[in-house]
Amino acid sequence: MASLDTEAPSASASAADADPAAQATAAATEEVFRRLSERPAELLRFATAGSVDDGKSTLIGRLLYDSKQVFADQLEHVEQTSQRMGHDFVDLSLLTDGLRAEREQGITIDVAYRYFATAQRRFIIADTPGHEQYTRNMVTGASTADLVIVLVDARKGVLAQSRRHAFIASLLHIPHVVVCVNKMDLVAYDEEVFAGIVSEFESFAARLDLTDVTFIPISALNGDNVVERSQTMPWYQGPPLLYHLEHVHIASDRNLIDVRFPVQWVIRPRDSDYRAYAGQVAGGIVRPGDDVVVLPGGQHTKVAAVDTFSGPVPEAFPPMSVALRLADEVDVSRGSVIARPHNQPTVATGFESLLCWMSERPLDPRRRYLVKHLTRTVAVSGMDVRYRIDVETLHRDESAYTLALNDLGRVRLQLTSPLIFDSYRRNRVTGSLIVIDEATNDTVAAGTILDTESEADGETGEVTRDAKPERSPNVRWQRTSMTRAERWQALGCEGATVWFTGLPAAGKSTIAAAVEDRLVRAGCNAYLLDGDNLRHGLNGDLGFDESARAENVRRTAHVARLLADSGAVVLVSLVSPYTADRELAAGLHAAQELRFLEVFVSTPLERCQQRDPKGLYARAAAGELAGMTGVDAPYEPPEQPDIVLGAAGEAVEQAVEQVLQALGLD
Repeated sequence: MASLDTEAPSASASAADADPAAQATAAATEEVFRRLSERPAELLRFATAGSVDDGKSTLIGRLLYDSKQVFADQLEHVEQTSQRMGHDFVDLSLLTDGLRAEREQGITIDVAYRYFATAQRRFIIADTPGHEQYTRNMVTGASTADLVIVLVDARKGVLAQSRRHAFIASLLHIPHVVVCVNKMDLVAYDEEVFAGIVSEFESFAARLDLTDVTFIPISALNGDNVVERSQTMPWYQGPPLLYHLEHVHIASDRNLIDVRFPVQWVIRPRDSDYRAYAGQVAGGIVRPGDDVVVLPGGQHTKVAAVDTFSGPVPEAFPPMSVALRLADEVDVSRGSVIARPHNQPTVATGFESLLCWMSERPLDPRRRYLVKHLTRTVAVSGMDVRYRIDVETLHRDESAYTLALNDLGRVRLQLTSPLIFDSYRRNRVTGSLIVIDEATNDTVAAGTILDTESEADGETGEVTRDAKPERSPNVRWQRTSMTRAERWQALGCEGATVWFTGLPAAGKSTIAAAVEDRLVRAGCNAYLLDGDNLRHGLNGDLGFDESARAENVRRTAHVARLLADSGAVVLVSLVSPYTADRELAAGLHAAQELRFLEVFVSTPLERCQQRDPKGLYARAAAGELAGMTGVDAPYEPPEQPDIVLGAAGEAVEQAVEQVLQALGLD
């Protein structure tokens, strides 16, 4: 990164002022940058996935062709190649299948990246292979995607590889999924075929962590519903694919809450007092004057200025590349991470990771490996395989002790030096890593860091964040002779957790208690886990700061999961103010294939303050109570809850009916 010291003009700048040719070049360069700046600024990265011959490359070729993104010489070359291959049509898949082996076999092997832009948005496409043996290529291509397109052949329906890629998209927490049912022309554009595939995919996706799934019927070969609405499928009332790609909302997908700034380079020009720390913002919003802490050292300081190549800016956010100037001289070097004092990432030498093994040499705990994370590279001292995942059945093989090529598994990593990280669910940048073979320097695995937990240091009383395994490596889950299905069938009720969240006095416990009463009277085993009741025993040792609230949610989520597994409908009434903690609770249930409903009781703050049954709001207003959620402590509303109650002021009976209807027990 160039020096940002602008106090004195450089010699080259003086020469440019005197040289007319240099002035003309500078003016031309400025014009180029001006034109570039007029292009749409928002960038959408998306990947294509699906089984072999589902038409991924043809779809991308059609997108490029119909959006006028193909040069004349490229199109001429594709036409000639199509003729040599004996086609009586222009094979648009050749625009992306660049390897000779791909063209000869008619398949995609490597990940092909293509760029195009429309008036609304810029795009980077990753065309990933469909063969099972190239799963690793799909993982790498989709790892940075904001959206994934899963193609399904209308003639074949949802195949094993379609489910595999949908599962990988879920593991990578890709925010948006578009299921394109391709080759509708080969099934006479039959609406029933499309509806059947939608139903089949939805039943599978219900077991995954997919929050936004859209279905579009298309014919990539003929262009139906790709760029323009199809006239042959009037029964489909949704937008074409390109319109959806141009308008899908991705701004809120980035983490703008947790400030994370990995330092890549220290800028210290010679003969200058200027010192800044360059890097790319990985999360949150950084502004001059912000209190920050430098990790792993823990030194506290303030942000003096946020600099860019064009000069200081009032704020920086992902994915801006900037240089931060700090108010104090503190120890900052490559590999350090700058964060907020009361919202710090985890600093630890051990954590759980979900790895995709990419090497033909299986994982060998005796070999020497390195972990590359952000701008730090550290040696691995231990790798313990917890289980391998069968991505077709979603079952776990806990007898596995190694991972082979394309395997996905949960691994406990122990390092020789600490890393500074978040869980991948919380931040995709600070929660991802790669594993390198130290002897060959080959990248042998890519991984995501699984959810971390907060704890209080008993000796110092200071809050520290450390990654703890969900269980000791020396214990195994004790299975019983009765399966979950047998237990539920005998009880006559399927277990689930309904998680009520909202401000204090929103009415969570009132509604949850009413739901419990209805279910029990109907013969269904139900139980209310109320936040106040839990603090009389299980959570009685916890306070109300951020880390204590996180631990409160964690303990409650584990209890709810066990009760749901037993066949009970668990009704959790908990303020649970932080999104990450509620997502952790949902993830615990998803990992065990247990149903989890998030109910947002969205009663406005003013109405909650009027109710104030415990007098807490009055005490907070009088300065007698600190850390009151909604007053001087934050509440992060759910972005996509399963049910929203309270906004319209509906009666308790109406709210109960909505919950029972969502459970399918009305």
